[in-house]
Amino acid sequence: MTVALTLAGLVRRFLGVELPVRLRAWDGSVAGPADAPTVVIRSRTALRRLLWDPNELGLARAYVSGEIDVEGDLREGLSRFWGLARREGVGKVKLSPGDRLTAVGQALRLGVIGMRPAPPPEEARLSGAEHTKTRDRAAIAHHYDLSNEFYRTLLDPNMAYSCGYWTSDAADYTVEDAQRDKLDLICRKLGLKPGMRLLDVGCGWGSLILHAATHYGVHATGVTLAAQQRQFIEARIAERGLEGRVEVRLQDYRDIPDGDFDAIGTIEMGEHVGLGNYPTYAAQLFRLLRPEGRLLLQQMSRVASAPKAPGGGSFIERYVAPDMHMRPVGETIAMLERAGLEVRDVEAMREHYVWTVDAWARTLEERAAELTALVGEGQLRVWRLYLAGGALAFQENRMGVDQILAVRPTTSGGSGMPRTRLGEVVA
Repeated sequence: MTVALTLAGLVRRFLGVELPVRLRAWDGSVAGPADAPTVVIRSRTALRRLLWDPNELGLARAYVSGEIDVEGDLREGLSRFWGLARREGVGKVKLSPGDRLTAVGQALRLGVIGMRPAPPPEEARLSGAEHTKTRDRAAIAHHYDLSNEFYRTLLDPNMAYSCGYWTSDAADYTVEDAQRDKLDLICRKLGLKPGMRLLDVGCGWGSLILHAATHYGVHATGVTLAAQQRQFIEARIAERGLEGRVEVRLQDYRDIPDGDFDAIGTIEMGEHVGLGNYPTYAAQLFRLLRPEGRLLLQQMSRVASAPKAPGGGSFIERYVAPDMHMRPVGETIAMLERAGLEVRDVEAMREHYVWTVDAWARTLEERAAELTALVGEGQLRVWRLYLAGGALAFQENRMGVDQILAVRPTTSGGSGMPRTRLGEVVA
């Protein structure tokens, strides 16, 4: 029997279903539906990885290393696999002794039993306790210090690496427009006016602080743990003549000494703080704000009914965002309130992330040769899988993203907020 038919038979026996995708093995054999994306198994090593790690991590390692590939729509292929896992409870399948004996016999016949293959070099290797300052720097550097040129090629000209705000579905409306509209939305919600002091905690490549200083006349300070990000922002400050109005620091949020800021933005930074440190993070945001100062926190969330994968799953945790932790938005709101902040508004933007990731994915494919030259084939495969899986998670409502607007009230309860929500948005 051919390799592909053997694998299809194992799926049928152990799961009681047919293959959800077409399969082509290293011997040229095929099995599965002809109208589905084709999963190409290029070598026995891919199956050896799955014997050692019969889960998402094993599949991710095989894909990143190029031992498995997908022809056709990668997102559709992932959707079919995840749909199968949800319907059939793949993670809960218990094999009988006879099933295990059959699986071992087939593995021997296919020649896939052997030593555990080494992980691809793109996999993060962190040491020490989670969310110490040293480990947090290493985790951030793994993803954000990849290459400024890589991100400059992939992202919009403002280098905004977070969910955009898509206010139009016109054909000529681009991700650059959506990121500009997101930055304006944040600035309006914060009520920024000339002369105010703005702090951006986890400022990325400076899109918010540069936009706010240029268009709203504020004095802006950004903090980041990524050295390449700071170098990029310093160059842009000089290019735009914003010296004295924009400052960027290589600094941990726990080490910010000053306070009394009129407004704080922290855009998709809270996911990197960790569960145990989140109360410290919330308390620090409270301390840094002046009374009646506003906080705009944009953060990804895990939908409460979704499978419990606070870090996004083993692929994200090993290859993209080590030590990331997401929770349902209600739990985040509760921690902000316990720190003394008053939450005034929450805006869900889940679908906006699908549109944002779709735009990045199109750029990734259109400029694949340039991006591969910058970071290598393995990293391009990491990003291809990351964007396809991320878009699907938001599309299927397993993950969300929200803008949470909060204020530090005065001791007598004053908020300084306008009477209406509309007034807050347009003032």
